[in-house]
Amino acid sequence: MLTMMMSITHRITGAGLYFGTLVLAWWLIAAATGPAAFATANWFMGTIIGRLILFGFTWALFTHMLGGIRHMIQDTGRCMEHPQREYLAQATLWGGIVLTILVWVIAYSVR
Repeated sequence: MLTMMMSITHRITGAGLYFGTLVLAWWLIAAATGPAAFATANWFMGTIIGRLILFGFTWALFTHMLGGIRHMIQDTGRCMEHPQREYLAQATLWGGIVLTILVWVIAYSVR
């Protein structure tokens, strides 16, 4: 069951990465446009909504990456039996969460 849910999550996070990439592109274009546009983009990224979007983008990025690695491993025919495929799905789930939290803790600690 978890394997199926993580496969669906892989597809959803892939679609979510399109939205996050648009936000990233907006921020980069604002930086290239000038100080006023960059200040607006930075202000938005600093709001609760902006930070939630960035947090979700970070989680989607790591979860999608780990899901891709999981699919690549299974494409070789490995980890296809019951206990191994569930362990790999759990590693994808928890790995995305742990990596996201780790990145955000490091980012806030070096601020």
